[in-house]
Amino acid sequence: MKLTVIGCGYLGATHAACMAELGHEVLGMDSDMDKVAVLNSGRAPFHERDLDDLIAKHTASGKLKFTASYAEAAAFGDLHFIGVGTPQQPGENAYDLSHLFAAVRQLAPRLKNPAVVAVKSTVPVGTAPRVRDILHEFAPAADAVEVAWNPEFLRESFAIEDTLRPDRLVLGFETEQSRAEAVLRLCFDKIIESGTPTIVTDWATAELAKASANAFLATKISFINAIAGVCEASGADVTTLADILGHDVRIGRRGMRPGLGFGGGCLPKDIRGFMARAGELGADQALTILREVDAINNRRRERMVDLAREQCDGNLADKRITVWGAAFKPNTDDIRDSPALAVAHKLHELGATVTVTDPQALDNARKAHPELDYLDDSVAAVQDADLLLHLTEWPQYSHIDPHSLAARATSPKVIDGRGTLNADTWREAGWTFRALGRGVRSAR
Repeated sequence: MKLTVIGCGYLGATHAACMAELGHEVLGMDSDMDKVAVLNSGRAPFHERDLDDLIAKHTASGKLKFTASYAEAAAFGDLHFIGVGTPQQPGENAYDLSHLFAAVRQLAPRLKNPAVVAVKSTVPVGTAPRVRDILHEFAPAADAVEVAWNPEFLRESFAIEDTLRPDRLVLGFETEQSRAEAVLRLCFDKIIESGTPTIVTDWATAELAKASANAFLATKISFINAIAGVCEASGADVTTLADILGHDVRIGRRGMRPGLGFGGGCLPKDIRGFMARAGELGADQALTILREVDAINNRRRERMVDLAREQCDGNLADKRITVWGAAFKPNTDDIRDSPALAVAHKLHELGATVTVTDPQALDNARKAHPELDYLDDSVAAVQDADLLLHLTEWPQYSHIDPHSLAARATSPKVIDGRGTLNADTWREAGWTFRALGRGVRSAR
């Protein structure tokens, strides 16, 4: 079938390429002309594992094209996915829905025939009726334009896999047995036929799905990081403790990763957006829980700064500190709410000279934090360092030989903020090793 994807950021560009992979003819639409040009050249304007190859494959085959024209998008097909960003409002917890409503208002007057508008953007519950009202008021096809809610559950660096082989598919509609359901089932027929659990529900439940999932994942991470503080104080090892807890099938190990905490464009924004909407609805219990989840997460960054100060004899002024990692997680160039950069910036404010290295995210980091120093080479970045901080768990960092690094550093001291370096190996190489969630003597 022919379909459009409006908004070609992380979500939209991936969704468009994957829909082409499923055999559909896809037109991606974005108002950023430069982004459209890059996508039409067969590349993504950001780093996502294997996405360049997928875009190149389907722009070459003719199944995938991109445009900056709403008129072209409206005329292309009768199924329109919307995947524009819904960032956090400046100075507030609530979602900023301006991009979503702007896209709907631009699309609506051009919808002359019956169509389905399927929103993938993460929103506060209660947004779907507002989208419907705009479409019915301004679309020439009026109430022949149906609204569906199709939340995404993508993990950056696994976005293609999560789109083509999701662990569940959620479809939300205003009424049962709607035309929109038939259209979306046809669109996702290969995914559904593969056995993917498909949940058909109402708008409100579908709207809550993504934010609720992220709120739970954030709670799980903050729980184990709260326990990490007890582990540090008692000499226990939080990584081993997480393994012990994870063997309980009611708890599970996935997602329960102790360390510096979560960041990125989804979890922090979604729990704060959830808090804002819970407050509006008077659901104070959810508000209380999530406020503490957010606070625990932020305290992990403060704890890393405190540990760095301790390792520098209580004074960060004029110390040279190397930070391994700028992206909020490995295998992406996304620096939104990056814990690594938050720590690096705070250390700079406290007087340290901070050099950051990262395999993919340096260009974005330089734009956001020009006050920091940057080097592409993670080994060279350790030269003359008083302290090394491991803050993004890129796998290549775990493979660097600490023996070869020790001679480069002024003082061979390392703090592992992600729990993926081998403590015994680093200590044997002469490094003073500390890690979040591990007592001074605990090691693996």
